[in-house]
Amino acid sequence: MTRISVTVDGTTYEDDVEPRLLLAHYLRDRLGLTGTPIGCDTSHCGACTVDLDGASAKSCSVLAVQADGCEVTTIQGLAHDGAWTALQQAFHDQHALQCGYCTPGMIMAARDLLRENPHPCPDEIRQALEGNLCRCTGYQNIVRAVLEASGQQAHGAHGAGAAQEAGEEVTA
Repeated sequence: MTRISVTVDGTTYEDDVEPRLLLAHYLRDRLGLTGTPIGCDTSHCGACTVDLDGASAKSCSVLAVQADGCEVTTIQGLAHDGAWTALQQAFHDQHALQCGYCTPGMIMAARDLLRENPHPCPDEIRQALEGNLCRCTGYQNIVRAVLEASGQQAHGAHGAGAAQEAGEEVTA
């Protein structure tokens, strides 16, 4: 067993863990943070994406011992006093989810993108999210949600940004 100290969603935990324990399993099984789903255990789907010391990371590809001394933010640590972030609200407003399984990872990866590039174009969004798979939506509404969160698209699926994204001509 290895002793770790990790801050997760603002709370510091000190635990003894097996050296081979994945961060995803530590978060879910030890800490009860089930908002971080495990989709593949091979780092292909991105559903388990969390923020690890300021950058998105697939928690199924990180050992819990590697997070020793680090700060981890999960999807459950984003909302404050029950209020969603603008990105979470945009995913809701733009219907950027269907089954919702990929949504935590998509939001965490999009959050990382917006931190580095506050006004990405649709192609930059698609490129940044290419490591996160969704089997339901076709990604269009996910791109619209990230555009909305970045302030580049009006609220609602039929705003000017949505029309431009769809290739429609927009008249003012």
